[in-house]
Amino acid sequence: MNLVFTNDVPIYIQIAQAIEDNILKDIFKENEMIPSTTEIAVRYKINPATVGKGFNILVDEGIIYKKRGIGMFVSEGSKALLMNKRKERFFKDYIIALIEEAKKLNISKEDIINMIERGV
Repeated sequence: MNLVFTNDVPIYIQIAQAIEDNILKDIFKENEMIPSTTEIAVRYKINPATVGKGFNILVDEGIIYKKRGIGMFVSEGSKALLMNKRKERFFKDYIIALIEEAKKLNISKEDIINMIERGV
């Protein structure tokens, strides 16, 4: 896991997003253990409570789970859950804004598709 923190997003959210990214990239596979709170805190010189807060977000969403006395593990089905979550966020953050701007500029659906294909 490689983290480069930015100032515009809280660290605990960046930690949760980095773990999600690693699950989506199959670096952390379902039912496998992820680095511990202490490992991450020591490696990146951050407060363990901050790491724990990031982990709690993922636990609450069912992405990871804790095996008492052993560590944190990636939940079964978490990759599919994350894909759906990220696709929905992509739709809300990008597609809706694109459609609204296209309407203002009177850009047709076909023109949008052509622009997307030109950019790929």
